[in-house]
Amino acid sequence: MDSMSLVVVVGSLLVGLALGLVSFYLYRQMLDGKKKNSAQKEADRIVNKAKSQASKIDRDSKSKAKDFESRARRNAENEIRKQKQSLQSQENKFKDKESKLDRDYKRKLEELKQKEQDLEAQTEETQASKQQVRELEKKCRRQIEDIQVQLEKVAGMSTEDAKQELKSSLEEEAREEISERLSEIEADVKKEADQKAKEILATAIARYASEVSTERTVNVVALTSDEMKGKIIGREGRNIRALEAACGVDLIIDETPEAVVISSFDPVRREIAKRALEKLMADGRVHPARIEEAVGQVKKELFKAIKEDGEKACFDLGIHGLHAKIIEQVGGMKYRHTGMHNLFKNCVEVAEISGMIAAEIGSDVKLAKRAGLLHAIGRTIEHTVEGDYATVGADFIKRHGEKPIVVQAVRNHKAKNEKAKSLLDHIVQAAVQLGNARPGARRTMMETYIKRLADLESIGNSFDGVVKTYAVQAGKEIRVVVDSGRITDGQAKMLTRDIARKIERELNYPGQIKVNVIRETRIVEHAR
Repeated sequence: MDSMSLVVVVGSLLVGLALGLVSFYLYRQMLDGKKKNSAQKEADRIVNKAKSQASKIDRDSKSKAKDFESRARRNAENEIRKQKQSLQSQENKFKDKESKLDRDYKRKLEELKQKEQDLEAQTEETQASKQQVRELEKKCRRQIEDIQVQLEKVAGMSTEDAKQELKSSLEEEAREEISERLSEIEADVKKEADQKAKEILATAIARYASEVSTERTVNVVALTSDEMKGKIIGREGRNIRALEAACGVDLIIDETPEAVVISSFDPVRREIAKRALEKLMADGRVHPARIEEAVGQVKKELFKAIKEDGEKACFDLGIHGLHAKIIEQVGGMKYRHTGMHNLFKNCVEVAEISGMIAAEIGSDVKLAKRAGLLHAIGRTIEHTVEGDYATVGADFIKRHGEKPIVVQAVRNHKAKNEKAKSLLDHIVQAAVQLGNARPGARRTMMETYIKRLADLESIGNSFDGVVKTYAVQAGKEIRVVVDSGRITDGQAKMLTRDIARKIERELNYPGQIKVNVIRETRIVEHAR
């Protein structure tokens, strides 16, 4: 094929292609026009539909608004009508009350006027009566004065002298009668009370024979050797510092030869330190780690032993149902003291005596033992709790479920406490006094003893008519010598009571003090 034919073919193809493109373009334009027309029609249709719906909604909203407005108007009119009716009824009520008050006011005013008139009439009558009484008084006074003058002439003494003499004679007669009657009553009461008290106390004390306790907590541990002394001190004192820190005590080694002195205010800490030292000396190994281990073991053993001691005391006394915390405190009493007496033994002793006193008088024995055992539990409570030991102990057992009557007995167990109310309070007080008064339980200081004797003698000498007072029998008796010219026998009996009551008010003492008033008349004549 030559080039001319090729050009013709190519030209034909190009022309055909151009005609195809033009035809396709014209076809697309035609299709787009149809779509635009159909879309325009659809849009017009939607717009018309929307306009019709909008007009319908507008008509509905206007109709609903009119209905709502009419209903609201009717509701408001009804509410206004109701308010008017309520106000009208209240106004009617107020008018009724006002008319009633007006009637009451008028009635009261009339009554007041009537009473006023009656009062004026009574006042006039009273004034007349007063005038008559005054006249009668003047007349009687003149008659009495005339009679007194006549009596003074007959008796030969003035009215004041006669009154004084009559008063003195009546007082003396009354004193003698009262003194005789008091003596009879005292004798009868003392006879019966002493007999009954002696029976009860003698029975209780005879049945409970406790050993005289003079033990004290030993704070000295003997060293096995000089080598052990060096081990306890340790290099640069590290062992002794570790032991003091673990036990909370102070250790003194150099002052006492071949012994270690343990110093602390807490007896439980002293006991832990003592047992730990004994364990370390028996083992022979002393270093900070071993010290901590030994102290830990000793604490466990000691607290276990304290709990066992508390349980054993409760079991021996027949006391059941105590809280575990109370039992631990009871066991801890073993390492504390009161005076010269171990606190644990003292409380057990008071519990036994309380139980026996209760049994003798027909009271609850178990309750008395319970209160007696717990009476001094406050002494074992740490110092961080404020208050005296009786109050602290009572609050402690109250928190742990004790009965109110036992709590009250513990709170009021001191003999000087005047709040004692129940029979149990007095039983525990008596048992505590018996436990404290027996030999060895208390250590009386000489200064206190001398001061008590001086106070007794000064009380006796403070009364009129007393010549001299002597305190004898270690302060258990005072002998008061009176002037027989100024004090009669009846007055001596009254003086005895007055001195005894003053001693009871002003002094604190165990047991009782006998007041012996001595009145004698001595007539002396010399033969020459």
